[in-house]
Amino acid sequence: MSVAFIALSILWLGLIAYAVLGFVPLTIALIGIVFRGSAFIFRTYAIDTAGPATRWWSRVFSTASLATPFFLGASAAAVASGRIEAANGNVQADLGSTWTTPFALTIGAMAISLCASLAAVYLTMEARNDHDESLAETYRLRAIIAGAVTAVLGALGLLLSPSEAPILWQGLLTRALPVVIATMLIGLATAASLFFRRYGLARIFIILETAFLLGSWGLSQYPFIIPPHVTIDNAANDPNVIVALLISIGIGMLLVLPALYYLFSVFKLPNPAPGIQKKEESTPGEVSKK
Repeated sequence: MSVAFIALSILWLGLIAYAVLGFVPLTIALIGIVFRGSAFIFRTYAIDTAGPATRWWSRVFSTASLATPFFLGASAAAVASGRIEAANGNVQADLGSTWTTPFALTIGAMAISLCASLAAVYLTMEARNDHDESLAETYRLRAIIAGAVTAVLGALGLLLSPSEAPILWQGLLTRALPVVIATMLIGLATAASLFFRRYGLARIFIILETAFLLGSWGLSQYPFIIPPHVTIDNAANDPNVIVALLISIGIGMLLVLPALYYLFSVFKLPNPAPGIQKKEESTPGEVSKK
């Protein structure tokens, strides 16, 4: 977990720094996040589920679900490529070419397929829990296909990285190679779990695969936030500011985590939080009596 946290921190800081140069892709990703969440709510809780507004929100949801991971992945690849120069406080880059290289486009596409794999595995489990075997088989097949596409795009990204992102490639060889191998093995375990219809294991393995993938990227890029000049050390703020930030995050977590727990209690958790009553399902006999 600590490796994944460090990796996510490095990638997130790099993306924030890249926002100055990659305004377009990150803005699109941010808009996509907002519209995806909004479209999900408006589509799911629409009064007329077959009306034109619901169909329009479904298209918005689909488009945002594709655009958001693509532009986030392309932005991360642009940061790792080392084409953003930040030497001596002067930032220089070609705003268009940094996130439209073959490497950036490949990583953007891989981000889409990875998100598709995650969604398909979870939906397979949901369909099985609802005793809808036909739907579970449909999502199982999609999960296997999306996982295979992710593996192919990941291999293509590795082939492109020596020329497109040499710092990332060298970091992979010197620090992250065991994690990369572990990611591949976990990916095979995910595919095997889906093949043998062990959906609970598949869900665990796809989570681990995603965490290890992000961890290997972070370890490969370490200690750079924006290669090749900006590192964690030379970009660090005053220690007092960092301590204040950590305290603020801790206070924020105290407020957010209980709210998330109550949210999951409403929709997912078998044992609801205090004050929440689960709606009991009526059996056919009980319905006829009513």
